[in-house]
Amino acid sequence: MKLDGMNGIELGAAGRLIMAAASMCAAVVMHGQSVDKIGINWDKTLVVSKSTPTFQIVVNPPLRHGEPLSTASYQAVKNLGADYVRYQLWSAYPKLGVAELEPPTPQQTNWDFSLIDPMTKDFLDATAGHPTVVEFSTIPNWLFKTEKPSTYPADPNKAIFDYSQGTELRDPSGKELGDYFARFASWYVNGGFTDENNVRHESGYHYSLPYWEVLNEVEFEHKMNAEQYTERYDAIVSAVHKVSPSTKFVGLALALPGYQPGFFEYFLNPKNHKPGIPLDMISYHFYAMPDPKETIDDWQYTFFDQADGFLNTVRYVESIRKRLSPGTKTDTDELGSILPTDNTPADTVPPPPAYWNLGASLYAYLYIELSRQQIDIIGASQLVGYPTQYPSVSMMNWQDNKPNARYWVLKLIKDAFHPGDKLVETSLDGRDYVASQAFVTPSGRKLLLANMRNRAIDVTFPDAAKTTALTVDSQTGEGPARQVEVTGGVLHMEPFAVSVVSW
Repeated sequence: MKLDGMNGIELGAAGRLIMAAASMCAAVVMHGQSVDKIGINWDKTLVVSKSTPTFQIVVNPPLRHGEPLSTASYQAVKNLGADYVRYQLWSAYPKLGVAELEPPTPQQTNWDFSLIDPMTKDFLDATAGHPTVVEFSTIPNWLFKTEKPSTYPADPNKAIFDYSQGTELRDPSGKELGDYFARFASWYVNGGFTDENNVRHESGYHYSLPYWEVLNEVEFEHKMNAEQYTERYDAIVSAVHKVSPSTKFVGLALALPGYQPGFFEYFLNPKNHKPGIPLDMISYHFYAMPDPKETIDDWQYTFFDQADGFLNTVRYVESIRKRLSPGTKTDTDELGSILPTDNTPADTVPPPPAYWNLGASLYAYLYIELSRQQIDIIGASQLVGYPTQYPSVSMMNWQDNKPNARYWVLKLIKDAFHPGDKLVETSLDGRDYVASQAFVTPSGRKLLLANMRNRAIDVTFPDAAKTTALTVDSQTGEGPARQVEVTGGVLHMEPFAVSVVSW
């Protein structure tokens, strides 16, 4: 009986020890220290990457030539050295994006590139040697039938969000529309153009325009349907191609691709275009947008849940593209997140610092998943935002003119991965808190990891002792990726960290 009693006491102590250990483990997990195990089969290639990581630049006043943020931003563009950077002259600033704001008369025309040229030259100089995508997207409003004449602010720095009025062109043939953009292109490609009154305007520029994206978010700007857009695309492409024969074209640029799949069905069918019109590439956008009541503890789920919905849309669009026009490429050229405080009085307060790391992790996740789908261009949005102009979308800090974590993760990915890399079988034994994909690249074996949670996570993977790792996380702040140690076969990842592991 005594022995049994002693055993009872010993078992009770053991039980308490087990319970204490379990409690400690639970506490560790609660504080974020879960462990994900990555499995890699280097010999099993799933797909070969076609994907180029890049970003977009939307013109706004801080990017005007000589502004401190502009100087810092274009230095960041040059340092990044990305291909297929998208340059958009957006309708919110008509004087910064429209070269003929008033209609021509028999007495005079109103062409004026004086505000557009300095910014565009900064962009073209910063991206020299790299193929680019220009988006001279804003149509002069006088080309449309409207109830009242078009108006715009006298101050070029003042935004106007309703410049794009009217749905029907005043010239239904589309010739006026095509001629406007042909002259715009010729200004930069052919040293100038001849205007509507047969007067020559000289620029002296002889740039190359590798890709021209035809209009932007057309389901909103002038509320185009698929038939209208396709007719206008054909008119613009026909005219621009005559003055710039080497230029290729990007179509659609849809804001909400999942809402109107008919756009893809119609536009990608060559039968709906004039003979000889190229369908080089299509584009569309995605932004994660949380509910106003959510906080960053909710965003860590909302952003990735919404991203998964977008990825399903991509699969559907890809099935349409492959069926109707398999030679057409795809550019997801606006990827990011928009907070509900943007463009409200509350947007003067920057998001919490971890938000930028969350946005960077979201981009890394999308890069992994879109690479698996062999999407050609994966573009982060956007270089510069600031209060009143979508500050939560920015890749630059408008207060100190430094790149934030979103920029540095893009650079980390751009430097490590390229089209032609092999994506190999990668498995996860854990809680699905870490996105992972292994690549075989010309410079060796690499693994891209993105912590999708607002807590630290430890990751293990094969032959970890033979690796080096670069990470962008809360500790790097507004600086480049730092080298981190893989200790005891474990890589420690801070909340929303993105890492590239190399063998």
